[in-house]
Amino acid sequence: MAPHNHLKRKSDTEQPMQSAPTLGRREVPINVEHGMKWLALATLLIMLGGQSQAQPGDPVPIMPDDLHWSSPPQIPGLRAAWVLGGEHDPGPYLLRVKLAAGARIPPHTHPDTRYSTVLTGTLYVGFGPAFDEARCVAIPAGGVYVAPANVPHFLWAKTGNVEYQEAGTAPTATVPVPIANNGSRTD
Repeated sequence: MAPHNHLKRKSDTEQPMQSAPTLGRREVPINVEHGMKWLALATLLIMLGGQSQAQPGDPVPIMPDDLHWSSPPQIPGLRAAWVLGGEHDPGPYLLRVKLAAGARIPPHTHPDTRYSTVLTGTLYVGFGPAFDEARCVAIPAGGVYVAPANVPHFLWAKTGNVEYQEAGTAPTATVPVPIANNGSRTD
């Protein structure tokens, strides 16, 4: 008996074979490698066929001049427009906001986390239930800040006009932080 005969490798030219279940018929050998090649080819043809039918049209840009701006009367210097989605439309949204120089947005919360990108100017952002200039952090154009869900925060266009864009998942809302009788915000 030759040592290690049971460890011989099949030659590279031999095809692996399996037998199909007989189900009352004679046993038919199946070439697994050949079958895998056909399966791969069929999958590729299906994918290519689907691509030719599902080609998207040309991109449709949303231009700034097409946005519908609104201004809440209680916050002078604030203009906002929904770019995509809306406050009550379930799913992702984009909200564009313009703040005039010196404008402030008092402490408020949102039920969803908001991701804000400053487009122009420098936005000053603070977290807390009361507007505190000392807690404001400058976010320059190109910077991003995150306002976690239900965390009070406030905004200020301290040094000039600011434009920023918020992204989140609706439904959403802006909930003002209540003001105490003495004029300061409650904790």
